[in-house]
Amino acid sequence: MRWSQINSKISVLIPAAGQGKRMESSVKKPYLMLDDKPILSHTIDRFEQNSVIDEIFVIVDQSDFTVCRENALTPFRYRKVRELVAGGETRQASVFNGLRALSDDVDFVVVHDGVRPFIDDKIIFECLEAAAEWGSAVSAVPVKETIKVANEELFVDHTPQREQLWQVQTPQVFRKSLIVEAHKKAIHDRIDAPDDAALVENLGSPIKLVMGSYKNVKLTTPEDLRIAETLLNDEI
Repeated sequence: MRWSQINSKISVLIPAAGQGKRMESSVKKPYLMLDDKPILSHTIDRFEQNSVIDEIFVIVDQSDFTVCRENALTPFRYRKVRELVAGGETRQASVFNGLRALSDDVDFVVVHDGVRPFIDDKIIFECLEAAAEWGSAVSAVPVKETIKVANEELFVDHTPQREQLWQVQTPQVFRKSLIVEAHKKAIHDRIDAPDDAALVENLGSPIKLVMGSYKNVKLTTPEDLRIAETLLNDEI
């Protein structure tokens, strides 16, 4: 696919500073091996090999800088990885630290989970094109199953229409000026949101949904890792 904003500078932020306790492993999720390399390295590969991405910033806990370099970065000689950024106390704080590391000439920011290694070029390009038009775009897929909204006593409150429900993924792509404004407003208003798109929602700015992929899984549990091994074998 072609990228219409050919002179725009695109930076990728890959937050990978979480503890990953649900994986039930002594090794943090980003550094668990998936076939021949860590999960984080598989994720970086997708953007390293994408023709329009200019640079990548990997956000990890500062205590993991050495293990990240030695296991996930140095062996693979990435050209686009500019630097490691220290993560914050929350994912939101980590992404803001990444935004602060960007140069003033960046036009678009791609935020993508470090443990979501099956993103493809088609989704990346379509998110970029949508963000160029609307300012923000997120990858998402329709919810497959019926969802119930429960009250505090765990009784069903109501059943939303499934056709209106989407499961949000990453990448989430934003004009840099917009996502920086959204994060700064969140800090001022003391808002802690589940993802970056929610911060842009808080500004009242439109967010375009882009059809993602059910293969674009976030590896959170041991079961997810087994799914990832199957998906990887299907690609080989």
